[in-house]
Formats: sequence, structure tokens, C-alpha cells
Amino acid sequence: MPVIIILVLFVILAIWLTNLYNNLVRLRNQRKNAFADIDVLLRQRHDLVPQLVETVKGYAGHERAVLQKTTEARSAAVSATTIDDKIKAEQQLTTALNGMRIQMEAYPDLKANQNFLKLQDELNTIENKLASVRSVFNAATTKYNIAVESFPSNIVAGNFDFFREVMFELGTERRIQMEEPPVVKF
Repeated sequence: MPVIIILVLFVILAIWLTNLYNNLVRLRNQRKNAFADIDVLLRQRHDLVPQLVETVKGYAGHERAVLQKTTEARSAAVSATTIDDKIKAEQQLTTALNGMRIQMEAYPDLKANQNFLKLQDELNTIENKLASVRSVFNAATTKYNIAVESFPSNIVAGNFDFFREVMFELGTERRIQMEEPPVVKF
């Protein structure tokens, strides 16, 4: 009889540990799936950036440094392979695009160009969609990180290479820009 009780307890423990492991796998895959949605939008953004840069070059030829930084940031973002590397590269690209937007304000003819306006509108649409799916990704990452760090699943996580993952945040430069009050000119 005691052998049967020990066997039943062992089976219950095995089922419980399996459920913890499977939950961690499910949460990790949900995070990867959420990033796949971001990846689609990032590819659209990467395709749009060269068109936008070429349009701006026609009007702002002497702003080479800003355009080069944007082009280099796009190249780094396209060549990033891991989720963490893509997040870092996209933060740099977002910063570069914001710098380019600031420079474009100095060119009234550019702001009236229909091609530029269309590209700018497409970029704004993609940025809005990115913000939305980034929120879904960060929610999935939060759930995953909670499971990885919470007891008792942290024991299973530690033994099966489940680690805390990074969020897709704005980045330090963008956060500093957002903390500054907007300048209103008339």
C-alpha cells in the first residue's frame, strides 16, 4: 500500500511538473508569435525607409549625415537576426527616423510634395500599427517573464533554459525626447 501511495504521488508530481514546463513553452511561443506580427510591420517599414530617404534627398541634399544615419540604422535593423538584436536595432532606427522628421520640418516644399506626403502617411500608419502590436508583444513578454520568475515554475524554468526576456521599449533616446514638452510655434 505505501508503494502505491508513493507511486501515485510521483505520478501527480510528474504531471504537475509537465504542466509547468508546457505552460512555459506555451508562453515562450506566444511571445515569439507576437514578435512575428511586429516583424511583418518592421519589414514594411524597412521597405518604406529607402523610398522616404530618396524623396528627402531631392530636397535636403546637404543633410547627408541625417540621411546616412537613417540608412545605416535601417541596414542594421534589416540584418539583425535575434529578437533582442532586432529590438535594439529598431530602437536606433526609430531614433534616426525621428531625427529625419525634425530635419524635414525645415523644407516647406518637401512638406508639400505629394510623394513625400504619401510616404510619410504610410510611415505614420505603420508606426501606429507597430505601437499596437508592440503592446501585445510586451504583454506576452510580461506573462512569460512572470512565469519564468515565479515560484514554483522558476525551478522548472531554471532547469530547462527558460530565461527572462527583454521588452520592446522605446529606447533611451526616444524616452528622453518624449519627456521634453512639445514646442508650439505660431
